[in-house]
Amino acid sequence: MSVDWPAIRELYPALRDRTFLNTATFGQLSRLTVEAMTRHFQHRDELACSDFLGWFEDHDRLREKLARLIRAEASDIAFLPNSNAGLAILMHSIDWREGDEILTLEGEFPNNIYAPAYLSSRGVKLVEAPWPALLESISERTRLVAVSSVNYTTGFRVPLDQLSAALQGRDIRLYVDATQMLGAVRFDFSSIQPDVLAVNCYKWMLAPNGVGFMAVHPRQRARMEPLAIGWRSHHDWRNVDNLHLGTPVLVDTSEKYEGGMLPSALLYGLEASVDLMLELGPQTIEERVLDLASKTRSALRSTGAEPLPFDNTAIVAARLPGRDASVVARALKQKGVLVSARHGLLRVSTHFYNDEQDIEQLIDSLKSST
Repeated sequence: MSVDWPAIRELYPALRDRTFLNTATFGQLSRLTVEAMTRHFQHRDELACSDFLGWFEDHDRLREKLARLIRAEASDIAFLPNSNAGLAILMHSIDWREGDEILTLEGEFPNNIYAPAYLSSRGVKLVEAPWPALLESISERTRLVAVSSVNYTTGFRVPLDQLSAALQGRDIRLYVDATQMLGAVRFDFSSIQPDVLAVNCYKWMLAPNGVGFMAVHPRQRARMEPLAIGWRSHHDWRNVDNLHLGTPVLVDTSEKYEGGMLPSALLYGLEASVDLMLELGPQTIEERVLDLASKTRSALRSTGAEPLPFDNTAIVAARLPGRDASVVARALKQKGVLVSARHGLLRVSTHFYNDEQDIEQLIDSLKSST
């Protein structure tokens, strides 16, 4: 399809007065997203929240859209406040024993290090390995493999198909955090089949912070209890005139992990973003994002920077020989160019709302700040 990308860019007011190349830190909100949240607040006032059960029907519609986006089923989707909430539910479902191991990649995002390392007091060992040595580190002691689909520092995209295949037939849970991928690059849940996929939506999904979701495979739902039980845990919770009193009977969908009220305003905002992504098409978005990232790598080389050789990701990380990446990122900010520095690397992250002029402005500012 032919997309009017300048018109799409105009939907994001924050881009007007600056060169924003930092979606890996925070995605920007479109006017559509803000308008959707505003409509919800206005609707609350109009009806004094008397139709609140209808909000949940709207959110079920969002489940279906998210499932289409990742090639899953609506029954797989549960809403979360953030991605590490999904990891917490998964980790609490495992009967940990001394000598068990959790495997992750070297240089992982702290979520996937802190929570597993916290189990060391119970004799559970966190094993960190680079790719592809991670595959060789899988052993009879491994109970959980927890990885980010894309590394937040380097942009390395994990070959999840290989990892999933290596775990086939073994009683090892696979947790994937796709926060630094989904919304820019496609994810196929039906193919990878992780036990739990979690996404924080304030980055590439271009939603407000405070909302995320997870997709839980049916095999995992059958053996993973909710971490919290609340009034929405019983299967008939919509019968608010006569709420069930007693032990709840859970549904077999991922909704059972929610338990209570949902952040409706944020979910309406997320839905507006998902609608736009589905309208543009995940493949169209991916092609644009990866094209802009490729052009960014080429342009950075003209300044003497050394981009890392990962060409299937929206995150461009580059070494700056003889320069401090943090100092450079601060200098660029003063020029209205927003990027990041992570562990000595300059990190540039382009989304579909960026364009070639953003890249040119980055390069001009880099050259003038030497």
